[in-house]
Amino acid sequence: MSAIEDAEDDKELRKPFLHTGSWYKMQGMGSRQSSATASAQILRDGSVSVLLCVLIVALGPIQFGFSCGYSSPTEEDIISDLSLSLSQYSIFGSLVNVGSMIGAITSGQMAEYIGRKGSLMIAAVPNVIGWLIISFAKDSSFLYMGRLLSGFGVGVISYTVPVYIAEISPQNMRGTLGSVNQLSITTGLLMAYFFGLFLNWRILAILGSLPCLILIPALFFIPESPRWLAKMGLTEDFEASLQVLRGYDTDISLEVNEIKRSVASTSKRTMIRFAELKRKRYWFPLMVGIGLLVLQQLSGINGVLFYSTTIFETAGISSSNVASVGVGVIQVLATGVTTWLLDKAGRRLLLIVSSSTMTLSLVFVAVAFYIESSASEDSMLYSIMGILALVGVVVFVVGFSLGMGAIPWIIMSEILPINIKGLAGSIAVLANWTTSWVVTMTANLLLDWSTGGTFTIYAVVAACSFVFVVLFVPETKGRTLEEIQSSFR
Repeated sequence: MSAIEDAEDDKELRKPFLHTGSWYKMQGMGSRQSSATASAQILRDGSVSVLLCVLIVALGPIQFGFSCGYSSPTEEDIISDLSLSLSQYSIFGSLVNVGSMIGAITSGQMAEYIGRKGSLMIAAVPNVIGWLIISFAKDSSFLYMGRLLSGFGVGVISYTVPVYIAEISPQNMRGTLGSVNQLSITTGLLMAYFFGLFLNWRILAILGSLPCLILIPALFFIPESPRWLAKMGLTEDFEASLQVLRGYDTDISLEVNEIKRSVASTSKRTMIRFAELKRKRYWFPLMVGIGLLVLQQLSGINGVLFYSTTIFETAGISSSNVASVGVGVIQVLATGVTTWLLDKAGRRLLLIVSSSTMTLSLVFVAVAFYIESSASEDSMLYSIMGILALVGVVVFVVGFSLGMGAIPWIIMSEILPINIKGLAGSIAVLANWTTSWVVTMTANLLLDWSTGGTFTIYAVVAACSFVFVVLFVPETKGRTLEEIQSSFR
């Protein structure tokens, strides 16, 4: 069989799982004839159209954040109701990472073969089923099964949503819109912390299924990624999708030609040999993408967020659940500031500020816990150190939210070459979730060993993140995806 026939067979296998969005073309033609309708006005306004698409897919990251935050306020009630041991509950908390690792392995190739929208649909369904299983669980086995299913969906969402947002966004809005992914994750975390204050853990699990229940029908009303459609050779659908995203009064000819040139230059060889990974155009963006996503987790953020209640109790804070809600609110506000700053200050500067703030705050928390451990629990010094540790944790979360939370996902979606994006993206997301699982599994053990020692380890990693950003991370602000990827050649 010839190479051309192989390529044709491969393209036949790659089909959009959901409608591509070409119906927008008909809608747009109709809107030219009837400009009085509200829907036509929305379709003409490209920024509104892109924002609407981003807000719809952001339901996925909201569920992502809810999954991460669910284990913090529900620990005592689930252990009590189902007679679990602490180790069994720790397994339950960490299984979302195991499920996400499985989802990460499949996410890149799934998104390449059936499209970004189809991948999100496949992610949403097990998410809903998983939460319902948790809600009606009678023992630990049902809890584990539900957590694995919801984790699988989270793994797929964590790759697909940043890539979809990057591929539909205009270059001058890509940073702002891309950070909506992290803003949605922090919103989901806050929802889990807040509703966990007064809702039973079973009702809270049902609430966790709602974002994906809404996402499933909403996916039918947004266009597929134009860059993916172009790569699949669906030219008419590609141009229709791009037109609705930019507005029907916008001339898209330059962007269409740029995307076509990029696709043509990479489609000559859809598969690369392992030896070619030695070329800078492949190994450098892959190193940066994996490095940022691994360092993001090794800084201990999920250990802090998953077990924030335990950390605050150790610090002597009596209302630890309320303190966790306060941290969630601060994280959402800080991420909102990042959303506003990304396309103004740039990715690189924010990462430098973020990693340096995290390093200093973690050192501060470690010192506070070291001093507290040597003081009497009834002493004033013990109370003061507990308050200072809480302040340090808050500053750490703010520092993380200013850059290391959102930007690694944005850069991963921007810099990976289109012909290895599926495989490389899966590797990067898998590395992120594997590291997250290790941090989540070890956090409780490390905190039992030494709270000050735990934060010292996280501080060293945060310092390494600062060095990595300064030495290797490029600035991607104000450049098209094609310009970014061609710069590594």
